[in-house]
Amino acid sequence: MCAMWRLQVALCTLLVLSLSSAGESKARSCSEVRQAYSAKGFSLLHVPHQEISGEHLRVCPKGYTCCTSEMEDKLSQQSKQEFEIMVDDSSHNMRTTFTSRHKKFDEFFLELLDNSEKSLNSMFTKTYGKLYMQNSEVFQDLFTELKRYYTGGNVNLEEMLNDFWSRLLERMFQLLNSQYHFTDDYLECVTKYTDQLKPFGDVPRKLKAQVTRAFIAARTFVQGLTVGREVANRVAKVNVVPACVRALTQMLYCPYCRGMPGLKPCRNYCYNIMRGCLANQADLDAEWNLFIDAMLLVADRLVGPFNIEAVIEPIDIKISEAIMTMQDNSMQVSAKVFQECGQPKPSAIGRSARGISDVFSSRFRPFTPEQRPTTAAGTSLDRLVIDIKEKLKESKKFWSKLPDDICAEGKLTESDEEQCWNSHTKGRYFPEVVKEGLTNQVNNPEVILDITRPDTLIRQQIMALRVMTNKLKNAYNGNDISFQDSSDEGSSSGSGSGCSDGCTTEFVFVGTEAPVIRADRSDERAAAAAAGQSLSCGPSTVLVMAALTLPLWAVQTQWR
Repeated sequence: MCAMWRLQVALCTLLVLSLSSAGESKARSCSEVRQAYSAKGFSLLHVPHQEISGEHLRVCPKGYTCCTSEMEDKLSQQSKQEFEIMVDDSSHNMRTTFTSRHKKFDEFFLELLDNSEKSLNSMFTKTYGKLYMQNSEVFQDLFTELKRYYTGGNVNLEEMLNDFWSRLLERMFQLLNSQYHFTDDYLECVTKYTDQLKPFGDVPRKLKAQVTRAFIAARTFVQGLTVGREVANRVAKVNVVPACVRALTQMLYCPYCRGMPGLKPCRNYCYNIMRGCLANQADLDAEWNLFIDAMLLVADRLVGPFNIEAVIEPIDIKISEAIMTMQDNSMQVSAKVFQECGQPKPSAIGRSARGISDVFSSRFRPFTPEQRPTTAAGTSLDRLVIDIKEKLKESKKFWSKLPDDICAEGKLTESDEEQCWNSHTKGRYFPEVVKEGLTNQVNNPEVILDITRPDTLIRQQIMALRVMTNKLKNAYNGNDISFQDSSDEGSSSGSGSGCSDGCTTEFVFVGTEAPVIRADRSDERAAAAAAGQSLSCGPSTVLVMAALTLPLWAVQTQWR
């Protein structure tokens, strides 16, 4: 009886174990894994239908598995590719922002320069006629050099502007004293007394301060956009080290091997892996933020005291004002030059200074706002800079936030902390989340890194940002560190502005209403009538640029 009872118990136990084994066998089917694996574009040729022993696995847990060694290798490669895509996608908007804003600012500035040159050429041609056209290369060279500086050419702004005014002085001095013949040596002597004579009044000094500050800020700002773009593009091409590939495979595809292909990783688990894989990128963040802050400061200058529109648009007016000043003071200037450089020899042609007539009784007028060409598809500097500033602010702390962005809930990770992949099964992830940066990864339980070997490329980009930030800080103070010139008091930069007080105040010419100067281009009949009148005034009242109303033989003179 007892023996029979024991036999029945044994039979029942075997039956229960058999039923349990059948249920377990059904649960270990790899059908879902095969479907998900195939959806990735992989062949199902060697994918098992049922779980197999996992002793061959090198990355995923070695228990019963749906993965072969070949599958694990392919999934590791897939993990690396997907991570690279994640970083690329997450940084795409920021990177394209630098690209598009650089293009917009560059187009705006160059178009602003082109329109200013067209404005000057149009107004001076209409006002001064053939005399201007015979000497237009002086002004064309000015704009050519300004463009060359802005586009990165080796141009010292102060020297270039000084040279422009010297050339203009030589040309005008010859015209004012056309009854004399001047050698090159004599004209060189004339330019030596430019600072003492101030033939153009205070215009050259003020315009030089405005142009250097505005152009230094504009060039450095557009260079900053270029550097930001290049750094972001290089850093986004992440170097995925083997330890990172291993951790990514464990997070993204080991659930496949465990028969749970739809299970997403726990959020904190994802943070640890991404902070490990992006540890070097996070180390860029501090220098990146300093760079962005410096860009924002220079942006404020561009719409404030270093406003490029306020400098470039009225440049024709400022130059014309200087010419008028030279004409008004021509007698005193000539007398001083003759005293210092000697009495010149009379011209062989024997022309008289009275051959230049004062034919304009009104003043030169600039374009009205409606007449001026629009710039950069009709945009304004204020709107453009405000837009760029907003985008720059959004990019602050980008690299330290990148792991968080990639691990955003619903995008990659599971919001339910109990129903997520924790590196070996479904359940809560208990380890603490490490901080960003390479040195903090010493405590990372998921990604084993050598914290003594930082990524060389990232260190190079940190240095590039540091150099650019230094240039931006100098540009903020009106200094261009590309040139050194001890003659500029209060500044160590040859293309600087002498801005020793930080340049916190606006300048006289910036943001003010443009002065109206001689030669109304709109009244040609009055000018023609005045051309026939004889004048009793001396050279000091001569208007140099009125020569266009005389026959060509009357205004021909020797130009250097």
